[in-house]
Amino acid sequence: MDKEILRIVIIATGLLVIIGMLLWAFIRNRKTQHDMGLYEDENASKAVSKPQSFQEDEDDGDLDIALSGSDKRGAYHAAKSDQYEKEDDDYYVLEDDDYEQAPRFVAPKIIQFSLIARDEDGFNGVDLVNAFEMVGLEYGSLKIFERLDSNRLVDFGVASMVESGTFPSKNLDTFYCPGIVFFMQPEAVDDAQAVFDDYVQTIQLLASELNGVIRDHQRQPLTEATIQMIRQSL
Repeated sequence: MDKEILRIVIIATGLLVIIGMLLWAFIRNRKTQHDMGLYEDENASKAVSKPQSFQEDEDDGDLDIALSGSDKRGAYHAAKSDQYEKEDDDYYVLEDDDYEQAPRFVAPKIIQFSLIARDEDGFNGVDLVNAFEMVGLEYGSLKIFERLDSNRLVDFGVASMVESGTFPSKNLDTFYCPGIVFFMQPEAVDDAQAVFDDYVQTIQLLASELNGVIRDHQRQPLTEATIQMIRQSL
């Protein structure tokens, strides 16, 4: 019997994103509990656990310190002394495991990038539709544009930066929006890295075609470092 595939993609902006994420977490937790119950009935001796907590990314950056003369020597000896620890009047070298490792970046449950129009009037509806068709996005029942996989399941969606978040089906020549928002839910796709690659490439193509500025999940200019950091966490 084929396994039933359940995929839910949440598209929203502002407060609705938070509400949507809470709703998705509730649904996913209930499904996980149900699956675990069935698993325990069949395998009473096994336990299944899944981490439920996520931490926000931190921007560590690089710290450059300029030292000269005796300051350099003092800093060097201080650094060397930090590698040793006294125990029962003997010194031993601290191993790598003795140092606290930096926290690993975890991708957001919903990766949200945006494309902001450079033109004061925003993106025109006709230009948007033409660009969406060029990159293979399809207009869906929710009145947003979507990337569909070979099984007609949604890999990611594109909403408009207007109050409803939707795109009209007519009178496109009079429709304008200041930007568009891209949503991807890594846990809902089969190959998150491959989908993310397509996600980024699609945004970059649209940015070139529509003359827009790409912003990342923290509303900062998107960089290659951010792309690789997110990709490696998927």
